[in-house]
Amino acid sequence: MAQHRLERTQSDLTEFMLRHRRKLTPADVGLPTSGRRRTPGLRREEVAALAGVGLTWYTWFEQGRDIKVSERFLLNVARALKLDDAECCHLFLLAHRRAPPVEAYQEQILSPRIQSLMDDLSRPSYVMNLRGDVIGWNTQADELLQFSTREASERNLLRMVFTAPDLRQRLPDWQQDASRMLAQFRCDLAVAPDDPVMQALIEELGQLSPDFRRWWEASNMDGYNQGITSLLDIAGVHHTYTHEVLIVDEYRHLRMVVYFNAREQER
Repeated sequence: MAQHRLERTQSDLTEFMLRHRRKLTPADVGLPTSGRRRTPGLRREEVAALAGVGLTWYTWFEQGRDIKVSERFLLNVARALKLDDAECCHLFLLAHRRAPPVEAYQEQILSPRIQSLMDDLSRPSYVMNLRGDVIGWNTQADELLQFSTREASERNLLRMVFTAPDLRQRLPDWQQDASRMLAQFRCDLAVAPDDPVMQALIEELGQLSPDFRRWWEASNMDGYNQGITSLLDIAGVHHTYTHEVLIVDEYRHLRMVVYFNAREQER
């Protein structure tokens, strides 16, 4: 029975690879088009070259032979075949029986439909990844946190809270919010503890913020926050917020944080 399941998986993998290889054209991947082709799509040698892997190894993999391939091999093949996130995950499941690592989904891409959904909301909303990088927001969130006025590298919520003087001055409960957001980041880090992008953020904030460095080393914080709970708007009016978090993309760990005025909840 186990052998039967293995054969079926290998067959599914071959079918999946052929389907995606054949639907691409040389022009799709920046290759010159020369002469007529016997079969549609890219040749195996072209995919292998684009992925930077050996032709023999790629051929055996596509044929579903019982060989071991690395995560890097699969990621390179996924990029060569222009697979989207769901397709990349399916490839990993067929080949490794597990989802790809978090590093596979570091691209800062937000679906236009999700942006449209946020634009339709009347509440401040933004989407951030596991690292805390804010990759999309609506007008209300921009008025509150000025994402559009910041460089892309500075649109990280943890970085903003710990290193942006303009924002810190508008946070009446800065210490509580900052410490609880750092506690949340610790939980998120457990998903990808060895991710170099996550580790780079820790190192950067440790250099820029003595508070971050001290609290990070202490590691004994209570409470968790997905967003800012107490904030002065540009006019100096004090607002308190609660949050709801919606999963936008489970494989890329994208989350939408929606702000609710706490006073509205008391009515």
